[in-house]
Amino acid sequence: MTGGGPIGDIRETTVKGAVTVKSHPFHDDRGRFARLFDRDLLTSVHADRPIVQVNHSLTRQVGALRGMHFQGVPHLEAKWIRCIKGRIFDVAVDLRHGSPTFLKHAVVDLSAKEANMFFIPEGCAHGFQVIEPDSELLYLHTAPYSPGSEGGVRWDDPFLAIDWPLSPTDISKRDLSHPLMTEEFEGLKI
Repeated sequence: MTGGGPIGDIRETTVKGAVTVKSHPFHDDRGRFARLFDRDLLTSVHADRPIVQVNHSLTRQVGALRGMHFQGVPHLEAKWIRCIKGRIFDVAVDLRHGSPTFLKHAVVDLSAKEANMFFIPEGCAHGFQVIEPDSELLYLHTAPYSPGSEGGVRWDDPFLAIDWPLSPTDISKRDLSHPLMTEEFEGLKI
């Protein structure tokens, strides 16, 4: 799916079903106006999955790393990520059993300046690293948070070989505790 129009330019990534959208903000001498939510755009990518939860995060330190998180069966979620302040290096990893892009990852540079978004489908882990201080993200989720279904994979797992742009700092104990994958890992059966 690649296309463009008044809503935004949609581009495929290296992970099946994960796309980026480049918005077209309006600029004038007063500043900028950008549409943050557009039902037509969202349904063109995931028609059968409405947004049910919206979250906001602030990460202060450059180099801070969050992830790699996902929700498993039966509470799988897709999500849209938009950076509304600052800049991040955003990553989605395909954990879907049988997917043609299984264990591959897509990387997107998200920034408030670029007014772009990243759609991450169900069965993919998500994480990011902060490139500019005090970066803020807006998350649009297709399923409510379910603590019993949350999972994660290691940000530094050799099977994933993610090339983070900065030396990672400020990683939570939870994110450090995710197990490394083994060759027996079959993925999420969704």
